[in-house]
Amino acid sequence: MNRYFTNISGGNIRNLWPSAFAAVLDGIVKVIPAALLVDLFNTYYVFIADPNKALDVSRLWIDCIILFVWLLVSYATFALLYDKSYRAAYTLAADGRLKLAEYLRHLSLGYFGKRDPGDLTNLLLGDYAQVEHTISHNVPQLITAIMLPILALVGLVFLDWRMSLAMFMAIPLGVLLLWLTDKLQAQLSRNHVQAKNEAASRLQEYLTGIREIKAHNLGGKRFERLRLSFDRLMRASIRLEGIMGPVIMGAMLLTRSGMTIMIVVGSYLLASGTLTLPVFLLFLLVGSRIFEPLTLVLMSYGEIRYSAYSAQRIMDVHREQPMQGTYSIKPYGSIVFDRVTFGYEAHSPVLKDLSFTIEPRTITALVGPSGSGKSTVTRLIARFWDVDQGSISIGGQALRDADPEKLFKHISMVFQDVYLFQDTIGNNIRIGNMEATQEAVEEAAKRACCHEFISQLPQGYDTPVGEGGSTLSGGEKQRLSIARALLKDAPIVLLDEATASLDPENESAVQQAINELVANKTLIIIAHRLKTIQNADSILVLDEGRLVQKGTHSELILQDGIYANLWNLQQDSDGWQVK
Repeated sequence: MNRYFTNISGGNIRNLWPSAFAAVLDGIVKVIPAALLVDLFNTYYVFIADPNKALDVSRLWIDCIILFVWLLVSYATFALLYDKSYRAAYTLAADGRLKLAEYLRHLSLGYFGKRDPGDLTNLLLGDYAQVEHTISHNVPQLITAIMLPILALVGLVFLDWRMSLAMFMAIPLGVLLLWLTDKLQAQLSRNHVQAKNEAASRLQEYLTGIREIKAHNLGGKRFERLRLSFDRLMRASIRLEGIMGPVIMGAMLLTRSGMTIMIVVGSYLLASGTLTLPVFLLFLLVGSRIFEPLTLVLMSYGEIRYSAYSAQRIMDVHREQPMQGTYSIKPYGSIVFDRVTFGYEAHSPVLKDLSFTIEPRTITALVGPSGSGKSTVTRLIARFWDVDQGSISIGGQALRDADPEKLFKHISMVFQDVYLFQDTIGNNIRIGNMEATQEAVEEAAKRACCHEFISQLPQGYDTPVGEGGSTLSGGEKQRLSIARALLKDAPIVLLDEATASLDPENESAVQQAINELVANKTLIIIAHRLKTIQNADSILVLDEGRLVQKGTHSELILQDGIYANLWNLQQDSDGWQVK
């Protein structure tokens, strides 16, 4: 139980204390009318049973006044419970989502490679929605259902232990049934969440790839995958409800049978003269108040158990080891790869015993066949992953010991696949420096050769770009990406050939923007078009994760190796034409 509340509360059970206190207080207040009704009945009972005694009118008035005060107190406690429960639920969910999103930002990209995007989306939205509902509705009911029987048992056992035993003897049987089926409930909940995540992923895949599906006439095949995922979700939902429904109904039947047993025992004791009518009435009224929250909790048991798995999934992410470090690098120092070996997850190594040095304020090009490890090198420099063996250092400081936040401040990245957020053009550029003024943003845009086309847009820098920059061309997005990097003005620039897929006009503009970007910077560029790197200070040729050649363009072109072969192939392809 403690683990459940810990997971539900995001690791800090104290967050639930205000709502728990309000729930207990509300439960206690709800029992008070039973005692008042018993006192009223007992007053009339004494008057009727003994005609020589006068009706105690003053006691009746006191009970009525207390009942009126109880109405006010009941409203106040319910309002307190409502406020504390919903405030705790919404606060924990909102803060928890932000906290989890921030925590995800500190994990390596390898973690995201293991998780389906639809799964993470459902984690942040669906699982937290489930936890939010549980905290606001189920947790107060659960606390009341636990505390009221305990308090009632302690109070009633001194009044009549036989009636108390009869009332509560069936509750452990209902709890035992739920305990015996707990693993089954957990497995069914796990299967349902997995089916729901699979359906969300297939829906996201279908909507994201709708252009390709239409272009290649894959609608039937791809829609079939979506249909099957929804079918699995339907079957998982039916199994969850169909199997656990009878179990929960059985637990409710066993638990509520305590009321029946108590009535039978009470009737027998009343008939035998060993139990008075007011005491019997008290047990009836208190019992009805106790079994009501128990019934509500049992009806919600499926949700409570389901939310336990959702909370566990959230806490599992928080237990992932984030990328850590405390030191700041010297950004204008040499970048050194020392016998680096690295592979993605369980796959074979992409880089194998790789060693080289990149001098500060130089242009270094990475060349090689597809799959040789060029992009991996740049991503390791940015510390998207940590190496498996060997080390990478900048300015003599090992990246593994560097603070990721401080490291990112010194690195700008411009890649082929540019992602723009669903925001204005100005805010997308300002991502490079969130504190930048509008003048600084426009200056960066001018240097990146994109100010002209931005000015021609209806709202200028306030023009929305759509999800992923869908309203802009590839060349325009590339230049905005470079404007970001210019605004950031980091000393190390990682450039994945940004002009490879552009038309000549855009290529010229982007190349001019790149020249502005890399002035007096350490530039590492992944080169696909070798003619763009002829003036590089150093060219590193990779093949199958190993460094096979190193030198300038003029040096490598004279060697019989991969670089010369690639150069000759590209020179020959420039003369190709369609006939």
